[in-house]
Amino acid sequence: MKEMPKGSQIPKHYFFSTYYLYIRKTLTNKTIMEQLPDNLNNQTPIPLFKVDPIMVLVFGILSCGLYLIYWNIKMAEVLNAVAEKEIISQPIAIFAGCCMPVNVYFYYLAGKEALPKVYARTGEPQKDQSTLLIILGFLFPVVAAMIVQGDVNKLYD
Repeated sequence: MKEMPKGSQIPKHYFFSTYYLYIRKTLTNKTIMEQLPDNLNNQTPIPLFKVDPIMVLVFGILSCGLYLIYWNIKMAEVLNAVAEKEIISQPIAIFAGCCMPVNVYFYYLAGKEALPKVYARTGEPQKDQSTLLIILGFLFPVVAAMIVQGDVNKLYD
């Protein structure tokens, strides 16, 4: 091997390309992939949206409900990822923040179709909260959002 003159440095791209090849070889090695549990290979990744339910209440009140539009969009992404299919579409999530009948439908879908999938993934007993969420979604939407957020936060524990 040729000696490097004093004061010269090895090019940085040498380290990065060598490291890249090592990582690529390691990740494509079948023995490593076979050692992973099956549930990690088959489950869809869940977007991170862990908010304290009290903060949902505070942000919802301080923003006069505008935060709930953002919250509906992010919660629809999480619930769709948990169910591994689209239960709550993007337009429903957007209009649920500003239109009362759509809001009630959002919480119906969350309670009837999405939250049972969350309970199954967290290992909790199944319960139907759709009636409670419909009533609270009609009267106090922020409180219904707090209940859904509390149940979804259990995914990240």
